[in-house]
This record gives sequence, structure tokens and C-alpha cells, in this order.
Amino acid sequence: MMKIIERKIDFQNILNRINMFPVTAILGPRQCGKTTIAREFDYSHYFDLENSRDIARLEQPQLALEDLKGLIVIDEIQRLPNLFTIIRYLVDNNPSQKYLILGSASGTLLRQSSESLAGRIAYYYLGGFSLHNVGMENINKLWIQGGLPKSYLAETEEQSILWRENYIATFLERDIPQLGINIPAYTLRRFWTMLSHYHGQIINYAEVARSFGISDMTVRKYIEILVGTFMVRILPPWYLNIGKRLVKRPKIFLRDSGLFHSLMGIETLNQLYSHNKLGASWEGFALECICRSIGKRDQEFYFWNIHSGAELDLFWQYGGKNWGVEFKYADAPRLTKSMKIALENLELEHLWVVYPGKETYKLSENITAVPLKDIPEDGKGTLFVQEVKQ
Repeated sequence: MMKIIERKIDFQNILNRINMFPVTAILGPRQCGKTTIAREFDYSHYFDLENSRDIARLEQPQLALEDLKGLIVIDEIQRLPNLFTIIRYLVDNNPSQKYLILGSASGTLLRQSSESLAGRIAYYYLGGFSLHNVGMENINKLWIQGGLPKSYLAETEEQSILWRENYIATFLERDIPQLGINIPAYTLRRFWTMLSHYHGQIINYAEVARSFGISDMTVRKYIEILVGTFMVRILPPWYLNIGKRLVKRPKIFLRDSGLFHSLMGIETLNQLYSHNKLGASWEGFALECICRSIGKRDQEFYFWNIHSGAELDLFWQYGGKNWGVEFKYADAPRLTKSMKIALENLELEHLWVVYPGKETYKLSENITAVPLKDIPEDGKGTLFVQEVKQ
């Protein structure tokens, strides 16, 4: 029997949005737990658009929905995009209704909902399990198997590996075509695997295009598909000072560490520890943890790099100030010249060096080493704000 893992912080964050807005959207990859958490709310009606009976019930959506009251949940809403304009009309004319909509294709859903529901909708990204869901003692299991619930909760490592392989196959063979994307599954699988070798690196679209024998525009199209379905994170470069020789190409990460390991053929921690992608794997894993802690939209995170070699792994702005994080897979990170350059050039209020250790300690007045296990998952960046206020 599968263990139940509570997601209290996610639940409360979603509830806050439901209380404030007539429409709340939960976005995230397939099988990350959106349906499970949605069923925890006090809803009056539930429509699953992967269920043919529910699709039939919504053939005339206004007639089906207009007399309903309370919280109405619509799962996989990107399958019926015409619902957005109808929901706008209904919430504007029926204050007794609220909607909780779930989707696993961010590009389509965000574009259609933002056009139809501007000012009426709040968004919440739900990833897989986090460190705070599973407990710090399980950090290595979460890292190697990823946060998708059925992968993490598999009874054995072998079952987790098998589940992820089938997840990838199903995603490519069923989910992608259902989004109206006509790309052969084996083609996108090869492309996705190639991208996994760029995990944590600055990506050169022209180089990938030459390697794969396709055009730059096709590379961008394929990456856009994987970004829009929450498989890949694109981290754009931050640059304002045109006088410096800045790197202006994005970094790329596979969002779920378990899927990354499957695509790389890494099955165990021992294999990972001896793999040349060890540091990149940990950086991507820690990056997702930090982004969830801070709680900003994907488009508000950046990295910074200059051709002389100085760099910063994660950069964002909050409260009119600049903040930064470096990721170090090391027992005891030390102050480096690159950190000091980033602190000065970006005018950072503070820089944190996140590492897999146990102790928090100062590297300088404005640079602090902090263990990944001590990062709270509240979506408000509490650790970062509190640290500076002290």
C-alpha cells in the first residue's frame, strides 16, 4: 500500500489563493500530485477531462456549469481550452462559484487563461515531493529517485527505475500527441536525452542543432515543448551592464532529478557518485529546492556569468534589492574570487552558498554557507529574509 505523504505547505498556499481569487490554477508535470491535493479541498463538483463521461457532461459547458455552486474542480483543463471564456463569464455573474483548475501544459494554459481570466486567476506551481515532505533523512533517496510521487514511493529502487522509464515513454507517446504536437516519440526521446547531457550548462542552440541535424528554430521549438510541460527549466542570463563581456545564452536543467538520472542511465547513488555529472545533478536538485523556497515565478530567476570566469548560479530581485545563491557540492565551501566579484558587480544584498553539509557559517560579512537541509519550503524565502534582518 502506498504511503500517504502530507503536503501541508502546498495545501495552505493553494487555499490562500482559493480564498482570494475566483479561479485558482495548479500547474505542474503529469503525476506530480495535482489531483491528489485537489481532492483534499471541500469541493462541490469534480470534472476530470481524461474521463470521457466528464467530457460529455461538458459538451455544453455553460449549461453544465452555470447552476453549480461552491468550489468546482476541473482537471486537465488544457483539453477543453474553450472553457476559459465561459468560466470568466460565470465567475463574473455568479459570486457563489469558485474554480480550481489543474493543468500539465503551462504554455497553453497560461496563454489561454491569462487572456480570458486576467485579474481573476491565481497560479500555483506544484512540483513533486520536496525535502520537507519526505524528511531530511531521505534527501539522498529524493535526489536519486526524484520527487514524482510514484517514483519516490516505489517499494524498491528497481520499481522506481521501471516506473520512470514507463513515465518517459507514456509522456512521449501519449501526452505530447494529446497536446496537438506531432513529433515522433523516438525523435523527442533522442532530443531529450541529448539535452540531459547539457544539464547545468549554458546551452548553445546552434551546437545542439548541428549535433542533431536540425535547425536552430527546431531546437528552440523542442525545448519550448519540454519547458511548457514542466520537464525542463530554462534559466536565462541576467545582464544590464552592456560594457561587460557577459554570457547571454541560457542555462538548461531537467527539473526532476529522477527523470534526469533515468535519461543519463544512472540507477544508483554509487553510480551517481562516480559519474561526471555528479556536481551538475546536485546543482539542479538544489536549484529546484531553492526556487520553491523563494516562491517566485520561473521567469524571475536568472544566472550571471562573465567571460572572465566569474559567475553566480542563481540571481533574483526582491524588495528592490539583488540576491544570489551559489551551489557547491563540497564538504565545506570556501570563499572564492568569483563570489566576491559577483557580490560587488551585481551589488548583492547577500549571497548564500548552498551545500550538502550540516553547519551554517559565514564566509564574509555578506556571504553565508548554508546546508540545503536548512532551507524552508514556505514559498516566501523566509530563510533569506530572516538572515538579512538579523
